[in-house]
Amino acid sequence: MDVRGKLALVTGGSDGIGREIALQLQAAGADVIVTGRSAAKLQAMAALGFGTIAGDLSTAAGVDAVVGGVAGKPLALLVNNAGVGSEYELDDVATLDSAAHCIRTNLDAPIALCTRLLPKLRAQPEAAIVNVTSGLAIAPRAGGSIYCATKAGLRSYTQAIRHLLKDSNVRVIEALPPVVETNMTAGRGGKKMSAHDCAAEIVHGIRTGKSEVNAGMVKMLQLVHSISPALARRIMIKF
Repeated sequence: MDVRGKLALVTGGSDGIGREIALQLQAAGADVIVTGRSAAKLQAMAALGFGTIAGDLSTAAGVDAVVGGVAGKPLALLVNNAGVGSEYELDDVATLDSAAHCIRTNLDAPIALCTRLLPKLRAQPEAAIVNVTSGLAIAPRAGGSIYCATKAGLRSYTQAIRHLLKDSNVRVIEALPPVVETNMTAGRGGKKMSAHDCAAEIVHGIRTGKSEVNAGMVKMLQLVHSISPALARRIMIKF
């Protein structure tokens, strides 16, 4: 996909992987709008020439704000990147609210945005949807069961809509990052990929027409999983 002159929407684009994706798309010539929850971070992105939309994607109002923010605009690229972790514990009923918040943000919101923004994407000569999942969609960690479940659900959804849109002008891309150095993973040890390098692989995949972008160690994880799912899970637990 030639992103030059095209309008891209990057959810969660004011921080972490999303911010790097937005910066690199802009450097490649795209016009980029980012969404986020932090007024200060959105203001900083606006100062760099980005369009901004404030909205919490765990809420219906937040999704409405994003859809409304691109009304009348020639959207050609939707990057569903926004995501949150969960404090869910299997034996603690009090953590179900955290689980629900994670599901709404990581799974419900991307589905809603794909559906509600699809007419705009179809109206362009060339368009794409990028759903950012995770290596954890392939090999889940026991300590992050809800987060892993949302990413596995989004992976399945992405594969399904890719088939549904195979004869259209809308390409469907799945990006699978490994553990990346972001605010979300600040409390975790082990090897982490930089947000810049992860975004570079994702943007390269968009520009070169890939359907699936396995970033960093996920390339190896996919191979290992095809041979031994149990070993792949042990690798993810380690990292």
